[in-house]
Amino acid sequence: MNKQETLAAMEKAKTSHEAQMAKIETLLDGLEVNQPTPIAKIDCSFGKWLYGEENHLEDLLGVQFYTKLDKQHEEWHSQYIKIYNIFFKDKKSGFFAGLLGKNKVDDLLIDKAKMYFTELQPISAELVQTMDASHRRITAMSDAKFH
Repeated sequence: MNKQETLAAMEKAKTSHEAQMAKIETLLDGLEVNQPTPIAKIDCSFGKWLYGEENHLEDLLGVQFYTKLDKQHEEWHSQYIKIYNIFFKDKKSGFFAGLLGKNKVDDLLIDKAKMYFTELQPISAELVQTMDASHRRITAMSDAKFH
């Protein structure tokens, strides 16, 4: 990837992460989300970007920045899984489950998910902050550093 492609991919990854946070807010508002964020850090859009070998992020950002992004992303997923389990683990699917209200999440569990989300927000903010710093770092680099 050249410099512009790398910057565009970074922006797309950041936007993807922000969209995941919006999905969680949608759940907390009592609305349905059809495609929840995967629980494995390598399966979400951000993770596919971060761990994709073709973008050579570790080489470009350096071990310190890359490791920081990895740890923050992993921490985000370890907190997110608590929310995921409330809304998606062991949920029945199908027409009758929906009619009978089998997928309705208990109000106490929603309150618990809101607490988890409150804990997730600063993790997300730190991740976005590191992304912004990484973006500035890439922007300052010479074009010759890119493949």
